[in-house]
Amino acid sequence: MRILPSLFLITLFLPAYSAQSTAPAAAPAPSTTANATDFIRTSCETTLYPELCYNSLSGYASAVQQDPARLAAVAVGVSLSGAARMAMYLADLSRRATYGAANPRAATALRDCFDVFGDAVDQLRGSLKQMRRLTGTGEQLRFQISNVQTWMSAALTNEDTCTDGFEGVANCPVKTDVCDRTVKVKEVTSNALALVNHYVANFVVP
Repeated sequence: MRILPSLFLITLFLPAYSAQSTAPAAAPAPSTTANATDFIRTSCETTLYPELCYNSLSGYASAVQQDPARLAAVAVGVSLSGAARMAMYLADLSRRATYGAANPRAATALRDCFDVFGDAVDQLRGSLKQMRRLTGTGEQLRFQISNVQTWMSAALTNEDTCTDGFEGVANCPVKTDVCDRTVKVKEVTSNALALVNHYVANFVVP
């Protein structure tokens, strides 16, 4: 697994995202930002966790404007950032854990969790890369988006697998901590996939 060298680079890139142009945009008027914020809130209603969706994406209103493709791309980027942070946390936890001998099952689950989160990071990175390079219309565009949907679904499955590995592990604080953190990442990934699906269903012409 290759984790991004700096999570700051993910968030730095997000406001500059544009499916159409890389030229810097002028600062939006307050009314434009308000409209974009409303657009994000409305779009987030299509997700399973709308309040989390809005809270995690509203800060990018000036970049998103009212563009569903930009919103989906930003959501994927936020999901990638969360998954990468989780992977680094798991790596650090594995290095400093002292419970391995006392609870080998938990230690194994932690290693497996790190592995599947590494896969999730790679899949989300591929999704973001594809979202930044959307071209064409119709079937060509749908094919590109289908790749994103496939990779993001796989990432969500891998995140689920992390918590599944802790089933049967009892009386372990690490289990509670890792599972709670993983659930939060899963919710963000679920929201991102929902916004990608919403974009495809409502804005991509067959």
